[in-house]
Amino acid sequence: MTATAQKIQDPFATMAGDFMASLAAAEHVRDPYDYWLLDGALSDDACDAIANLPFAPPGGAVFDGRRESNNSTRVYFTPENQARFPICRAATQAFGNADVIKAMEQATGADLSRGALRIEYCQDIDGFWLEPHLDISVKLLTMLIYLSDDPQLADAGTDVYDATPHHNKVATSPYGKGKGLIFIPGKNTWHGFSKRPIRGLRKSIIINFVSPEWQNRQELAYA
Repeated sequence: MTATAQKIQDPFATMAGDFMASLAAAEHVRDPYDYWLLDGALSDDACDAIANLPFAPPGGAVFDGRRESNNSTRVYFTPENQARFPICRAATQAFGNADVIKAMEQATGADLSRGALRIEYCQDIDGFWLEPHLDISVKLLTMLIYLSDDPQLADAGTDVYDATPHHNKVATSPYGKGKGLIFIPGKNTWHGFSKRPIRGLRKSIIINFVSPEWQNRQELAYA
């Protein structure tokens, strides 16, 4: 098969390379903790394919500042969804690629050698918010990639807070198609989404590598 034919047959074949190029050019912010801002982490086609997955935004969601309050309606790139949707399979193959994992380790200093891949598809509606929080210790790396270029969502990025008792907001990651944020969960990596209007549908994927102690195995990309 020629390279041209392969590109036509598989529009997501370059996902791993696209992401690694974005990671190599990422802005490394060091205050109040280390995080990396991505641009072009996914192509427009890949973002659109994820955003067009046939999952309705969750109805009857509980908005109490915690995602886990809506665990029963959360969507993951499980083996079952990979079998149903080519974009789920392509994303799992891209972020599970050994070269991609090595690039993330080299860029961030994370040790992902024992990590299992978990990808969640999020659709946040008006009323959603997340309290300032730390990711649990079994998460080895957290990455968020945003999927929409709706200008009304320009302020819909993840908020970064300091470690003071009041958790002052010090930054908001840029929201836009293919933009994203990476950090290594630690004792000072406070983040969330402060209460504010969401003017549209805030679509994103959350990519984690989790340690073998992760209990909810049904959420993982590989059985």
